[in-house]
Amino acid sequence: MPKSIPPVDVKSAEARLLSYLNIEGVSGDEKAIADAVIKDLKSLGIPASAIKFDDANKRIPLPTQTGNLFVQLPGTVEGPRLVFATHLDTVPICAGAKPKKSGKKIITDGSTALGGDNRTGCAVLVTLAETLLKHDLPHPPITLCFTVREESGLQGARFMDKKFLEGASMCFNVDSKIPADLITGAVGAERFDVEIFGKAAHAGVAPEKGISSTLVASIAIAEARKGGWFGKVVKGKERGTSNPGIFGGKNDKAAGNATNVVTDYVYVRGETRSPNMKFATKITAAYKAAFLAAGKQVKDSSGEAAKVKFESRSEYPSFNIPDNSPAVKHAKKAAISMGLKPKTFFSNGGLDANWFAKYGLPTVTIGAGQYEIHTVKEYVFLPEFFDGCRLAVALATLGG
Repeated sequence: MPKSIPPVDVKSAEARLLSYLNIEGVSGDEKAIADAVIKDLKSLGIPASAIKFDDANKRIPLPTQTGNLFVQLPGTVEGPRLVFATHLDTVPICAGAKPKKSGKKIITDGSTALGGDNRTGCAVLVTLAETLLKHDLPHPPITLCFTVREESGLQGARFMDKKFLEGASMCFNVDSKIPADLITGAVGAERFDVEIFGKAAHAGVAPEKGISSTLVASIAIAEARKGGWFGKVVKGKERGTSNPGIFGGKNDKAAGNATNVVTDYVYVRGETRSPNMKFATKITAAYKAAFLAAGKQVKDSSGEAAKVKFESRSEYPSFNIPDNSPAVKHAKKAAISMGLKPKTFFSNGGLDANWFAKYGLPTVTIGAGQYEIHTVKEYVFLPEFFDGCRLAVALATLGG
């Protein structure tokens, strides 16, 4: 197939990306970036009637300013509807970012992360609309989908009003770095929350009268590690990961009040992941057994033991789209048409694509130049951002 480069206005795309990177919008606070996206879409001639929010923010169990944003572009040729998706939010470390161009990169001053995850996706989707309209390119009906709270557990996608996806045949999610590295599968995850109720006592005068919740947590995690359930988990052909990542006390304060008091309460939040959700559940069960057993071991001088409350739930499902599926074939064809060399990958991180696939919408995730995400070294590599924009246009305009 001869090389064909879609006609993207790279100066406009770069200016748009810089504008979006300057807008703060951590998970739950997406209104400002949503407003900027809407303003740009209207300036391109997209009518207000084509732009709508769902009410996912009313169902998300965390304060969230807006629902997911959807934009409907009528087709100029017949064909099944395509969805292009990305997320509006960034992680907290991006707050206050001061982006600047440095050669072929956009970087920060090093005090924050950048927000390329996922302001690149927002810029790609608006640039896609700009390119289609500016050049009057033929395309089937298209839905642009901007989700909220992706970074806090894929909440926007999880609680989405699925009627906005009805009639779509496939989806292309912009949320990675190398455009033609096609993510076609990802692990699923569970979350567990543990409350450990011990008993306070003076740690210097009579520590034996106390029940240490920190000791319970320490024993439990050590036992989970001893059993091969901590961190990278491999059991026969099954694989997964786990991490008890958050330790706290009451009312979002530190676990424990003083060094001379036996800690009477500890809260632990963790996660387990696996391509096989049954195995993720098995890892979670191993943690539950470890915490319950540890609670029985730690007693005061009268024989009273700690009390442990362990709860878990599914966070998001796993998925894996075969290489011979129409969505993957279309993505490869579009990439090859640009002279790129597409490869398919399975991700160990969750994506909105996990939920789209659960809803019956095959979703391939493409990249747009975001690197070192969630760190102060984060940057956007502009040549790959431009290729991400071009790949989106190719996906929208390439016939079946």
